[in-house]
Formats: sequence, structure tokens, C-alpha cells
Amino acid sequence: MSDWWERRRRRYWWRDIFDEFERFEEMMDEMMRRAFEQMEKGEGVRVYGPYVYGFSMSIGPDGKPIIREFGNVQPGRFGPQIREEREPLVDVMEEKDEVVVVAELPGVEKEDINLNATEDELIISVDTPQRKYYKELTLPAKVDPSSAKARYKNGVLEVRLKKVGRAPRGERIRIE
Repeated sequence: MSDWWERRRRRYWWRDIFDEFERFEEMMDEMMRRAFEQMEKGEGVRVYGPYVYGFSMSIGPDGKPIIREFGNVQPGRFGPQIREEREPLVDVMEEKDEVVVVAELPGVEKEDINLNATEDELIISVDTPQRKYYKELTLPAKVDPSSAKARYKNGVLEVRLKKVGRAPRGERIRIE
């Protein structure tokens, strides 16, 4: 009888795999059920997130690709670090007479956006209970901060700064 069983087992070996998959699925169902019960009770559950990470790629004026990271997940010495502020997706374009900065800031009002510019840097920040954004940009050319024009519509911020040789430092920018 044991020979018969071994022959049958060799012939239908794939059934064991399906049995293991069923057992694994039952274990996962039980783990998820327990986790959701703990969440409903509020036992030992910490809320994290949201986690935002991505990158954008564009071609620079010299024809070389430029890759920029964005989000609130940053590499750290001991693994990824989660910051409270998100780093928005930002594009910086250098035109003949201007530097144009376009940033995606969804879910905020224009009154909540703080812009601060110097001759070679732009800081974008938002600090509301619902959304926090922060980005420091080094501009590709010297600009006049007092010439800055900013517009915000449908979650997209556009800042235009005129290029100059020398300019005063630390001007706050008003958004139209």
C-alpha cells in the first residue's frame, strides 16, 4: 500500500503546492484579521504617512539629463528618513531674461504659501495642519528678488525672477 501511495504522490506532486498555497492564504487572512482588530481598538497602532517619493527627469540646456527627487522620504545613514514636510515636485527653467520656477503644491491655498528669494536662492514653504511642503532651490543664475512675480492656480505655483548681476538680499514675494 505504501508503494501505491508513493506512486500516486509522485504523479500528483502539484497538489501539495496548492495545499501549501491554501495554508499560506489562511495564515495571511488570520494576520490581516488580527491587524484590523487591533486598529479598530487602537492598540499599539501608530499612524504614519503619507509617504511620498518620486523623481522627475528633464533635459538641461546642455542636452544632459537632469534628475530631481521629490517627496518626504529621504535617504539616511540608517535607512530611509521620513520628514513631516513633503518636498514638492519642482522644475527650474532658465530663459533669456528670467529664471522660471514651477512647483506642484496640491491641496493648499495661495495664502498659505510662503516664498522667500535671494539673488541665488528661492525657498518655498507651506505649513498648514493638512499639508506641509518645503523646498530650497539654488537658482541657475543671479536674480533680482524684488522683480519676482508669482502665480498660483490649480495646485501649480509659477515664480518668475528677472536675471541681474547684483541684487539686494532676502525679498519676500507676493503671490498674485
